[in-house]
Amino acid sequence: MLRLTDLKLPLGHAPEAVRDAVIARLGISAADLIDLTIARRANDARRKSAILMVYSVDVTVRDEAAVLARLAQDPHVRPTPDTRYRFVARAPAGAPRPVVVGAGPCGLFAGLILAQMGFRPIILDRGKIVRERTKDTWGLWRRGELDPESNVQFGEGGAGTFSDGKLWSQIKDPRHLSRKVLTEFVAAGAPEEILTEAHPHIGTFRLVSMVEHMRATIEALGGEYRWQHRVDDILVETDPDGSRRLTGLRLQDGAILETGHVVLAVGHSARDTFAMLHARGVHIEAKPFSIGVRIEHPQSWIDRARFGECARHPDLGAAAYTLSHHCADQRTVYSFCMCPGGRVVAATSEPGRVVTNGMSQYSRAEFNANSGLVVGIDPARDYPGHPLAGIALQRELEERAFVAGGSNYKAPGQRLGDFLAGRPSTALGEVTPSYKPGVTLTDLVTCLPAFAVKAIREALPVFGRQIANYDHPDAVLTGVETRTSSPVRITRGKDFQSLNTAHLFPAGEGAGYAGGILSAAIDGIKVAEAVALSITEGR
Repeated sequence: MLRLTDLKLPLGHAPEAVRDAVIARLGISAADLIDLTIARRANDARRKSAILMVYSVDVTVRDEAAVLARLAQDPHVRPTPDTRYRFVARAPAGAPRPVVVGAGPCGLFAGLILAQMGFRPIILDRGKIVRERTKDTWGLWRRGELDPESNVQFGEGGAGTFSDGKLWSQIKDPRHLSRKVLTEFVAAGAPEEILTEAHPHIGTFRLVSMVEHMRATIEALGGEYRWQHRVDDILVETDPDGSRRLTGLRLQDGAILETGHVVLAVGHSARDTFAMLHARGVHIEAKPFSIGVRIEHPQSWIDRARFGECARHPDLGAAAYTLSHHCADQRTVYSFCMCPGGRVVAATSEPGRVVTNGMSQYSRAEFNANSGLVVGIDPARDYPGHPLAGIALQRELEERAFVAGGSNYKAPGQRLGDFLAGRPSTALGEVTPSYKPGVTLTDLVTCLPAFAVKAIREALPVFGRQIANYDHPDAVLTGVETRTSSPVRITRGKDFQSLNTAHLFPAGEGAGYAGGILSAAIDGIKVAEAVALSITEGR
């Protein structure tokens, strides 16, 4: 089979045009084309007056060798890559049961792969099953009532459940593990188009049922879930040579779970877990992350700016964007987790703090577009001196936002024009903020470091020149966005084990090795493989 890439056709083309274009590009007759499958579909909207659809196509032809030889210099005609997933091991009889801590995307796929290899994992999560967790999350959004153990961050499905459900990443993926992730999602009820769209997404409602389906699959394979089981401590033994190894976990009720292999997939908001690990001597270091606000515009503005007269064409959907600006003081301001046709949501996991995030459904049909508008920060420059200093900074900004919003989980908000002019907002304009439980108009300067305010003010006019109306005075900024990624890295070696604590396998976003659903799931697969090899090879 051959893969033909960079096949471009006009927007709105007839279905048969793909087949005709393949025949023309390969220089073969219609009779020589046996089969055709779309492998990837994207759009090129750089010219709004001539938007193109861009395809990668897998084809079967009568004489593949001859076509390859004739087109040897064409980089867009190559053998189709083998994307099949192959298990690295099978559980031997009587194999010990590994433990996975966390049921977000990373823990979910670590548990799934271990279950599929026959290891019958035990999966612990401090939160609740996804349906109960959804009720608790709506309790914050609708009534301002926070459950610190069951919310946007904690519980089945992890933080990705209440998001846009983006399923693409820029990480290197030479083993095509992303295909394994997407295939499992389709088996769990995701639309098949996620296998071909360049920027696939699912949306919150679909993610809920998919997570439930995958849980049932893991349980059918011998895996076991234990909900509302927070890990409060780890048990570590030190050998005579000074080497350390994990031997078990202490749970919130004081119970001890003895185990020799733990996948730690706790997510980027398990701050109490990070503090516990640091106190127990596990190697942790501060890492860069980003802080800022959420920005909202009517989705129609973004559609028009990106697609012109073709806005809302059914083959294009709601428009997205990616922006970045390098400031004069070497700061970088960029869009983060852009959610077309979505809403800004309350995402705190701790009392007395306000955090924002973005979410949208599969349809992306709500009125506003929103995105994080964040500034990159790093330990040496902004929070030096301690591995957990980034967490302290997050908490400080979130507490400021809580107070500025009215100390009732409403978020502080400001019109963009007022933010640039340096004055508090007293009234909204054309844009209505979507954040629940509500927005209190104020001055966001009180919630952000001065360097972040300066950088965002510099970037907004630049972005306005790239996307019409991006810097419109009535666009709304809502604060604060602090959970862009983990502020720590639980460092690990090439064997995926903690650098100084054997049999502890840090994984996913919380460990600082992923960012988003797809990359976290892929890391979960890699760590599960490392655990399987450790068990089967006696390491």
